[in-house]
This record gives sequence, structure tokens and C-alpha cells, in this order.
Amino acid sequence: MTEDIIQNTEEELTEDENGQLYEHLRIVVDKGQVPLRIDKFMTEKLQHTSRNRIQRAADSGFVHVNEKPVKSNYKVRPLDVITLMLDRPQYDSSIEPEDIPLDIVYEDSELMIINKPAGMVVHPGCGNYHGTLVNAVAWHLKDVPDYDPNDPEVGLVHRIDKDTSGLLVVAKTPLAKTKLGVQFFNKTTHRSYNALVWGNFQEDEGRIEGNIGRDPKDRLRMAVFPPDSGIGKTAVTHYRVLERFGYVTLVECILETGRTHQIRAHMKHIGHPLFSDERYGGNEILRGERCGSYQQFIRNCFKICPRQALHAKTLGFVHPKTGKQMDFTSALPDDMEQLLEKWRRRQSNDEEM
Repeated sequence: MTEDIIQNTEEELTEDENGQLYEHLRIVVDKGQVPLRIDKFMTEKLQHTSRNRIQRAADSGFVHVNEKPVKSNYKVRPLDVITLMLDRPQYDSSIEPEDIPLDIVYEDSELMIINKPAGMVVHPGCGNYHGTLVNAVAWHLKDVPDYDPNDPEVGLVHRIDKDTSGLLVVAKTPLAKTKLGVQFFNKTTHRSYNALVWGNFQEDEGRIEGNIGRDPKDRLRMAVFPPDSGIGKTAVTHYRVLERFGYVTLVECILETGRTHQIRAHMKHIGHPLFSDERYGGNEILRGERCGSYQQFIRNCFKICPRQALHAKTLGFVHPKTGKQMDFTSALPDDMEQLLEKWRRRQSNDEEM
């Protein structure tokens, strides 16, 4: 349904490498239409879709008038042609159960905590309509009569990128999803990530604040804009140095907000792209030596961890039913652990010379 499609555009970017947009909805404005903000106009036309969702879709460049993207304050005029253009073709988005193994850290009648491996898409999208985390969850809960994977009132409470590993919470009941969603909205949850980034930090900890919005030069990336720019969504990331390797640094990132690609975009913004992050330029040799042995060392590192070195390590929240604090931690996956060990050995060898 259209309202579900609009909802999905807020959560994560899809992988249409050509940056192509596909028409999902077309409205021709009546001849007698009085001037009206497009977000209000579309809210009246589309049932079960909030004005806030439409505003965010417009701000992301998905709402077009007469073949050009418009902002949510655009006023519709008679005979305007309004289209909803998304970065994936129309597709039956019904979620079917698929027998895919899950690493379930915790489960009770209200929720599940899952440790997602890198490479697994969280939700069906362009080019990834099967084999996703929600397909696996649907299979795991197929014998639970009250769980409908196509019901937006249950399921994923938040998301992480395809090539990011780590912890996610899934709500099994509407009450759990509502109460957990409120905690995420009010920023009372605790989430920390471990990331290996390019470069060394002068300070041991810091704070990054900058709005996150689509990069106007590359719509598959997010960019950082000034907090008072009115562009994008407010985003704050706190970081702390865990381990220094000279040319790269292991940091802990704690999120105040949860925006698409937030850590990846924020770290690039301050000059420290995530190691091996192709989308944000971290898969190039950005720091270090010109000698052939160092160049080969980095290439070997990229082979060990051929994705952004980012892991959602901890997740904490208040249980939606019992009211108790729940805190979970997951170990670094093998690729990141091997990557760090390789840097540790190199640093140890350098210190012995």
C-alpha cells in the first residue's frame, strides 16, 4: 500500500545504483482546487498516511509536481500533476516466511533481540525482495497466531544497514512496538556501536552535531548539513576512542538520534570515514605510507573486512511489559575481530623495531 511505501522511505536507502526513480502514485489536481500546501493536500487524499510522513517523503525528494521535486510547503495549483517517485519499482511487498537461520540473543512473549550478520538486508527493498531479516523472523514466528509479519503494528522497531552487523529489537505485539517506539523517539534507549575509522584523533572523545539529509550529488549517500540550515533531520553522535593504531582508530559511537547512515555520514564529515566503507570513500587508502608493503597490508585488510567496519554492539531499553531495564551486548563479528588483530600485530611489530 502507498502509505507503507512512504513509511519505508524514512528508514533506509535502497540500492538502485543508477539512482533511478519509479512512479508509485499519480494525482491530477482538480480544475477548481484552491492553493493548498502539498503535504496537507496529500494527507487528505491518502488514507492512513500522516502529514509528517508526507513531509519527510517530500524533503527526501520523492514528491514531484510536474516532473520536478518539491518541498512540503509547495502550494498545489489547478491541474498540477503530483507523483510519488521512489527509488524502487512497484512490487508486492507482502512478507513471506523463509527458513533462514537467526542468531537470537533473547526472546520472550513480547520481543526478540537478534544479532544480525553483515550482508543481511533488514527489510525487503529494491533488488532484495527475499532473504531478509523480516522474512527470517516471519518463519521463526510462523506458529504464533497473533503475529502477522505484514502488520505494521508489530515487527522491527529500528533498523541497521545491510553491511552493518549487530543488535536489533523486534516487537512481537502491538503494545511492545508502541512502547519501544516511544523510547526510541524520546531517546531514552541506549545504543552503542564500535567502528574502525581512518585517521587518528587528537582528542579522546567528542560530539558531532549536524543534520542528516540526502546528498544532492549522490542520492544513495547521506550528507551533513548545519543544524540551523533547515535541511535534513537533527542528528547527534558521541564518540570515544577505544584503541589507536596510528593510521586508523577504533571508536565507540553512541547515538542520541537514529538517522539513516548517521555514523557513516558523521564520521566522513569530520574527516574520519569508516574503514572499508565503499559508499563514503573509506575503501581507499586515506592515511599511511607510500611503500608497497603498506599498500599491500591495507589491501589485505580490505579483503578480511570487505564492508564498513561498523558493529551495533550494545542495546538497552526498558522492557515494554515488565518495566525492567534490559541491556544486551554482542561480540564483534569475526571479520572485524580479525581486522583489529591484524592492526594490533602491525602496531606491535612497529614498536619492536
